[in-house]
Formats: sequence, structure tokens, C-alpha cells
Amino acid sequence: MLNNFFSNKKVKLGLLIFWVVIIYQTLITALVEVEKISPQSTLSDYKNAYWYSVVTLTTVGYGDLFPLTTHGRIIGGVFVLLSMIFYATVIGGVSSIIVNIKENKKLGYEGTNFSNHIVMIGWNDFGSLVADQLFGVGKKIGIVTDSKTTVDFIKDKYQTKDLFVLFNDYKNIDFYKKINIELSSMVFINQTSDTDKLVTALNLKKHFPNLKLSVALHNSELKETFIAAGVEQIILQHEISSKLLASYIFEPDVADYAESIMSFATSDDDFDIKQFKVVAENPYLHKNYEEVFFNLKMKYNGVLIGISKINKDGERELIKNPALDLKIELGDYLIIILNGKAHQHVSKIFNVEEGLIQ
Repeated sequence: MLNNFFSNKKVKLGLLIFWVVIIYQTLITALVEVEKISPQSTLSDYKNAYWYSVVTLTTVGYGDLFPLTTHGRIIGGVFVLLSMIFYATVIGGVSSIIVNIKENKKLGYEGTNFSNHIVMIGWNDFGSLVADQLFGVGKKIGIVTDSKTTVDFIKDKYQTKDLFVLFNDYKNIDFYKKINIELSSMVFINQTSDTDKLVTALNLKKHFPNLKLSVALHNSELKETFIAAGVEQIILQHEISSKLLASYIFEPDVADYAESIMSFATSDDDFDIKQFKVVAENPYLHKNYEEVFFNLKMKYNGVLIGISKINKDGERELIKNPALDLKIELGDYLIIILNGKAHQHVSKIFNVEEGLIQ
């Protein structure tokens, strides 16, 4: 009980102030008493002694008051020494506070106001490639890492206002609030092992049940387990890479084409696949696929290759190469091949940015 009392920060501060006052008053009393020996001394009363101590401790030192006796000068020297210690302590304390503020800001402890952003938990080479693509299409990303050295590396690589980095133990669920995880559009769990990914997914779903989670798995046998854990998007890395490799072996041009349009357009003439949600202001709302297909091709040299719709079970269904009479409805997603220049025009007339919108 007594140990807990003295370990309290407020108690420690109170005791420190108490002893500082005692020592200060002792020195003042000693100075006055020894200076009374000299009739010419102006420090033989407490009023002048207090004034002398203040100007000495604040390093002002007007020189109008000074001790005349040997013992008085020794005590005056103590005041000078204390003034140096005092200022060193104050400057050191202020410097420490400034350093801590900068460090906390660098590590993300001040939080962010990001919303509808992507949260990536874990950093590695694969995550870096994913971030390259996301930043390329103008997405905001909040990255959580458990390595302080990684924080500097990420910020040096992506010097953009669309990045927020948080240093955090992945098991510290409360800290995820600093990255505004509840307002994110998707959380990509990018830890090294599938086991760690599963633990993180379960913890996040427990505390933030409305999150949309995405993982890239090494072990395809765990897919059903992650689905049961509430993970919406599951990417099987080996399955995708094996399909692409097989395509390169016997259909190299197809593989080149697929790889090219999967990445973001790096120039106005470069093509990639875009996904746009159909909102009320979309000019193609309630029109059929055939009309929209030819209109997009003639106006923007775009190719409408698919439509994503909500089926009767409430699940999203991707329709590849739709029937000509298929109607475009509110909430559908249009999958279009566009170049960089046409993307800007289409995004403007659709009155919506590309990508998934919650």
C-alpha cells in the first residue's frame, strides 16, 4: 500500500516540490544570517535576499545586490549553480516533450481523419506491390506495422498526403481506432503467416463487426476457415500465380494482356480495367447493355466487359459478357476497359470515382 502511494506520479511531484521549497528556504535563511555579520551588506534582510535569489536563478543578475561575506558568496555560488541546473532541467524537459510529440506524430499516435480508405495490416514486399497499385489509382491507405524502422521506410518511399502509418502491436485492438479503421472501406490483412492473419481477422471482427476484411492466403485449404471468420475477400496467391504462369507457357500474349490491364494505367494512352458504381446521376441508368456498350466504345474507346449485380440472394454476382438486353440498374457496377484519358471523362459523367463504394 505504501509502495503504491509513493509510486504515484502526483505524490512524487508533490514531494519534489516540497523538498525544493525546503532547500530554497534554507539557503535564503542561511544567506541572510551570514550577511548580517557585514554592516554594509544589503542582503541582511529577507526582502533583498529573495530578490537576489530570483534574479540569480533567472540568470538576469542586475548586479545591484551581491553578498559581501565569504560564506554569503559561497551560498550565492550555490544559487548560481542551482540556476544552471534549473535551466538545464527546463530546456531538457521542453526538448524531451518536443521530441516525444514528433515521435508520436511519426508513429501515428495522433491519429488520422481518413475515411473510405484502405487499411493494410502488416508490411512486406507483397504489401509494397499492393500499395503501389492503390496509390497509383489515388486511394488513401493507412498502413499498420509492428516495426519502427519500417515506419521511416514507408514514409520515405511514399511521400504523399494519402498515406498514414501507425506503429502498433497487431494484437492491440484499441490502437486500430487511431487509423480510423471503423470508417475504412476495406481492411487488407497482410501478415506473414496465415495463422496470424486468422487471429487478427477474428479479433477485428469481434471488436469491429462491420469491417470488410481481405486476405491473401498461402494455404488454399484455409479458405473455408477464413470465410467462417467473416473475411469477405480471399485471394489465393499460389492459385493466381499458377494460372498466370500456365498462361505464359502456352498463351504468352494472353498473359501479357491480362497482366497489363490488371495494373493501373501509367499514362493517358495506357489501358486498365475500371469498376464504376451506377448512381442515380449515371446517364446509362435503365439502359440496356448493347446501347451502353456501343456508346462507351464510340465516345470514349472503352469496352464494357462485364456488370456486377446483386442477385436474389443478396449477393453480388459478376456477369461476364452480358446479354445484349440486360438492363443497367441502380447499384450495379460497370466493368470497363479504359485508357487513362478516357477514365477522367467517364468518372466525371458517371459522377463517381472508380472502385468499390460502401
